[in-house]
Amino acid sequence: MLQRLYVIVLLLVPLCLSSFADLPVPTAEKLPRYRGFNLLNKFYKGPNSGPYDESDFQLISELGFNFVRLPMDYRIWINNGDWNEFDQHQMQEIDQAIEWGIKYQVHVCLNFHRAPGYTVAQPPEKTDLWTDTETQKVCAMHWAYFARRYKDIPNKYLSFNLLNEPKDINKDKFIKVIKILVEAIRNEDPNRLIISDGINWGQTPCPELKSLKIAQATRGYEPFELTHYKAEWANQETDWSVPAWPQPLAINGYLYGPDKRDLHSPILIDVNLKDICKMKVKVGTVSRIGNLIAKADDKTIWQQAFTPGPGNGPWEKVVFKEQWNMYQNEYNRFYEFEIPAGKYTLSIDNIEGDWITIPALSFSHPDGIENQLDITLKWGQENIKLKYDPSDSASPFTAEKSRDKQWLREKYLDPWVKLKNDNVGVFVGEWGAYNKTPHDVTLRWMEDCLKNYQEAGIGWALWNFRGSFGIMDSSRKDVQYEEFRGHKLDRKMLELLQKY
Repeated sequence: MLQRLYVIVLLLVPLCLSSFADLPVPTAEKLPRYRGFNLLNKFYKGPNSGPYDESDFQLISELGFNFVRLPMDYRIWINNGDWNEFDQHQMQEIDQAIEWGIKYQVHVCLNFHRAPGYTVAQPPEKTDLWTDTETQKVCAMHWAYFARRYKDIPNKYLSFNLLNEPKDINKDKFIKVIKILVEAIRNEDPNRLIISDGINWGQTPCPELKSLKIAQATRGYEPFELTHYKAEWANQETDWSVPAWPQPLAINGYLYGPDKRDLHSPILIDVNLKDICKMKVKVGTVSRIGNLIAKADDKTIWQQAFTPGPGNGPWEKVVFKEQWNMYQNEYNRFYEFEIPAGKYTLSIDNIEGDWITIPALSFSHPDGIENQLDITLKWGQENIKLKYDPSDSASPFTAEKSRDKQWLREKYLDPWVKLKNDNVGVFVGEWGAYNKTPHDVTLRWMEDCLKNYQEAGIGWALWNFRGSFGIMDSSRKDVQYEEFRGHKLDRKMLELLQKY
């Protein structure tokens, strides 16, 4: 099988170049601006794992893309749970994926999504790659095997992405393990292109790795409550307010009372209303007691006290916190009151007790128009004054600072641009939004990400091609799909990706 791969490189490529664009040559110091997808066939050992599909490679190339990342679970290619024994049938299926990459001029990046002793998924590994010497030797042996098997495949067709988005790991331990894996690969194939994900779930670059002459990869999953809205595997305690994009960085959703005076920060909204309106404030959780008060400048226009406790009440769910000996009941209901016409600062404050969450608020006008703002809950974040302009139907809520293209660039991409400018190849190994995120919100957010990546000269791989984040068979309820080659194609998302 390996000999066949080497022959493919020499013989198939000239035939392909008449139909597909030739691949650029990458280096650790400068990666091409790849654009492509993650293919999940061997992402997780289970009933859905299986061989790769040639049609995926063909379609990806035909649609104008040139990259696939193959996140893989090592348990798939070992024999009967013995991590020292390799299943040759499974390895041949990986061989074939590389062949198809060569055939269709699509760069293949192999990634250990689950490695011996390391995973971000469930169940956890029995040993710890970061601290256990024997596990480190086994993981290095696996990468050495891949390096030996594919040592004659040029870098323009193949790269190795060591470990998937390391989390909560001491930097020194992280660097030590990366050095071990790089050395194992270089002992077999000194020139192989190697990519390491950054630390902190791949979000933070590690400049200390530059001396190893390897590239680095980041992620595009921010803000998390937008990209993973209602994702079943995500933190179940997340308050899933319907995401918006762009979104004013003004309201955090926590209103702290006198018990937390150091965090006190009321909601402030500058309004200019032609008519009397109705305002709705959604109360989520009340901790111990609370007392909301709304004012137009200094004039009180509404007040509501809250006393959570046992049994039935205005709340949806009783929650008693034994560690603090208090109730934190979930109300999850709107309270409506009238607000006057005029130009003034509307304030909503909690003047008693611990804290109250406000996951949403809205303005209802006499003509039937209602504008709702869904609010992200961020503990300890200060409220910034918001402006409400009902004449702007697209963005009635604005603030001096917003979650937008610039926010994404400054907060998450700029550190990677700095690394890139220091002659380290940089790539976005995964990004995208789950299929529960409203489609229009997803596309607006994606375009801002794509503009940032393009301006920075950084490539990307969407998670995934076919599936809940992808352009095909994504099962979104708010998309009119197009029948395409036996799949349901999200044409708008495809054309957006092709644009950048």
